[in-house]
Amino acid sequence: MITLTKINNEQITVNAIYIERIESFPDTTITLVNQKKLFVKESEKEVKEMMIEFYKQIGLYQLQKEVGEQTNES
Repeated sequence: MITLTKINNEQITVNAIYIERIESFPDTTITLVNQKKLFVKESEKEVKEMMIEFYKQIGLYQLQKEVGEQTNES
């Protein structure tokens, strides 16, 4: 889970697995897999870094790299 700051300064904790995309409009807009949108103060780069760190914590980042390496070798 990652903790973000909404535009109104409210903290929100999101399961990063459910993030579908991140865009800058200039506010950072996060679209979840259920199509709900969150507007946060953190930059797109900061959110990506948080997501990668979360993926590493739960072991998903290494798995993604291994699967990608196998796919590239085929």
